[in-house]
Amino acid sequence: SGLRLYLISTKMWNHLPLDILTYILSFLSPHSLARARAVSNHWRTCAGARPSSCNGQPPWFAASRNNGSNMSCYVHNSSGGDWYGLPLNFLPGPIRPIHTLDGLVLCRSSGSMDLQLALLNPFTRRYSQLPKPSISRRNPAIGIVTLGPGLGPKATHFRVYVAGGMTTMARGSASTYEPTWDMYDSDSNTWQVMGPIPAEFAVRLTVWTPNESVHIDGYLYWITSARAYSIMGFEIGSNKWVEFSPPMADRLEFATLAKGANGKLTVVGGSACSEGACMWELGEGDRTGIWWQRCLVN
Repeated sequence: SGLRLYLISTKMWNHLPLDILTYILSFLSPHSLARARAVSNHWRTCAGARPSSCNGQPPWFAASRNNGSNMSCYVHNSSGGDWYGLPLNFLPGPIRPIHTLDGLVLCRSSGSMDLQLALLNPFTRRYSQLPKPSISRRNPAIGIVTLGPGLGPKATHFRVYVAGGMTTMARGSASTYEPTWDMYDSDSNTWQVMGPIPAEFAVRLTVWTPNESVHIDGYLYWITSARAYSIMGFEIGSNKWVEFSPPMADRLEFATLAKGANGKLTVVGGSACSEGACMWELGEGDRTGIWWQRCLVN
């Protein structure tokens, strides 16, 4: 029952089948994976083909500029407390991050007027564009829903919803608000026009709504980016749209949506007359504006 030590030849590592080595590398943390990529071209290929999730690894924090000159990003190791700077000079142009998907970053091209989405892994330098939507749109609202394990090498099955936006019907004609919504499915890698949306929602989703969204209990939520703040909700299963106001909608200087620790829709905001930021949670099963103030952030 004594301790047994095994000496593994480096030649064996260099000749492991692609699928086995890829599986082994899937257990590495991002900074260890970056070192493994420098071993050889074979390891670099395996690191790029590995599943995007890191088994048992806590999430990292990533930050990048949002002014069109973000050809680099910064990531924080939540376990070790270290910061890393990662160049993004392999990208075809500037991007704007939208959402994270199991170790990947869903982003949109900042250099294209029409919506073009892509998946990015800054550690493996993987960048793959999604197919273009069924209808070319400019500045639509974007929502993300994760559904679980995906098919083939994809680690996650997800869907992207885009609503509203501006579209040009023919060359030389004026742009109009697009009163429909599209859905992208990662398993089929295709877009599909799902149905109409009310004209007034198409305008608000295009002009006053940032890309960030929150998915809770079958609803996607967006908040307008200017006072008086308004929240728009979309029930995916029924194609039902609702609109309601957050607390102090006409007095908040800033406001954003989040998913609370208990799974409820949460508004974080503050006004000039208060000394901090407040958090409100939407009442259970209610989407008409019954809010509960939970805490004050100094």
